[in-house]
Amino acid sequence: MAEGNPWENTRTGRQSQNTGYVKGETGTPVRDAVFDRVPPHDDDAEMAVLGGMLMSKDAIGEVSQMISVSDFYQPKHQTIYQAIIDLFSASQPVDAVLVANELMKNGDLEKVGGADYLHSLVASVPTAANATYYAEIVHQRAILRNVIAAGTKIAQLGYSAEGSQAEDVVNMAQAEVYEMSVGKVRQDYSAIGPVIHDALDQLDKLQNGEVERGVPTGFRDIDDVTQGLQPGQMIVVAGRPAMGKSTLGVDFARSASLHHNMTTIIFSLEMSRVELAQRIISAETNIPLVALRRADDITPERWNRLNNFWNKMQDAPLFIDDSPNMSLMEIRAKCRRLKQTNDLKLVVIDYLQLMSSGKQVESRQQEVSEFSRALKLLAKELEVPVVALSQLNRGPEMRNDRKPQLSDLRESGSIEQDADVVFLVHRPDFYDKEDRPGEADIIMAKHRNGPTETFHLAFLGATSKFKDMPQDYQQQQEV
Repeated sequence: MAEGNPWENTRTGRQSQNTGYVKGETGTPVRDAVFDRVPPHDDDAEMAVLGGMLMSKDAIGEVSQMISVSDFYQPKHQTIYQAIIDLFSASQPVDAVLVANELMKNGDLEKVGGADYLHSLVASVPTAANATYYAEIVHQRAILRNVIAAGTKIAQLGYSAEGSQAEDVVNMAQAEVYEMSVGKVRQDYSAIGPVIHDALDQLDKLQNGEVERGVPTGFRDIDDVTQGLQPGQMIVVAGRPAMGKSTLGVDFARSASLHHNMTTIIFSLEMSRVELAQRIISAETNIPLVALRRADDITPERWNRLNNFWNKMQDAPLFIDDSPNMSLMEIRAKCRRLKQTNDLKLVVIDYLQLMSSGKQVESRQQEVSEFSRALKLLAKELEVPVVALSQLNRGPEMRNDRKPQLSDLRESGSIEQDADVVFLVHRPDFYDKEDRPGEADIIMAKHRNGPTETFHLAFLGATSKFKDMPQDYQQQQEV
């Protein structure tokens, strides 16, 4: 047995208990129980990072932005790193003696190899200047370990799932890879104390004007009440056909992407991308939509306006997807990709009832409920607001005032339940041309984090957009 496989004993005999590092033998390769080989890691880089941090406070500041405790492979390096960060966070000086003292207080000094090991870390690097270079190596190895772990988990999901769960497994696999690539970990439960501290801290920042508002809708009064569309929220814009819900959704997207440079994607299941582009051009240039479909109506002056608009739009972060029969899985995959590549800030889906799941379901209502819940989870996962447009049933047309209500949301009560904000679009002049012509009520029928209200906007059908009423309009209404 002297010759042959050096791992032979590990597979069957005395070393089978070794699942972590061997104390005092940093660098001793240890097989991983799942993969039957040593996971990627670099002990020298880990030691060099810690040595640099013990030598320089600047190195701690830079390295702490690049790697976390879990990026270290050796448990004792994790413990030392945490002690350094604890001292640094408490605005204490950091060196080998003080870290040794901190570890001794926690009862961890002997576990990491004693004070001598800390001094050997400092001696292992000539200068702290390269700490970030070593930190990058540590981080890259950690990513590789995460890839292996995610791959194993995905393989286990594939083996254990039933055939009917295939799409769910694909979604879980995508979520696993997305989570790994952005470096997030699943959140665990938290004690109430730190959570309340965070909430009060946010309030303090809000008062001092340090907190950015959500994604601006472009409408004065709506932004005032909502503070913008908030990350993680599902916002439903609902209305009867031809009321202008698509127009309002596009207005939100135009405000975010064209006027505030926030990456936005519109999934248009109803209109083609050319139709959608014509609406956006019309709204931005004030050239009537009908003129964009008749060559004779485009005068040289209008061409000039269109060319100026084109120059402004070249690098606008607005994406349009009009793929037919778009499935929920496709939407999620595309949003995750855009979040990684372009820092996605807003998603608009037009409209909910046109989405398909591509699988057998008991009822259409159940299918729409699934979409609704999945979009809310997507908003939370990507930390972006998701605006879902939705049809209303015929309820408003049965009432004398024709005003829509929350209960009119079509095909599912769960849309109402999952949504954080629900806007119902109502135009009185649609039913009676003499009733407040050119005006629209945007009824905020649900607002999870604040008051509900009705907003009065002007509807400019010719150029396909809504617009704020003059400032004094509200006072005139109340007189």
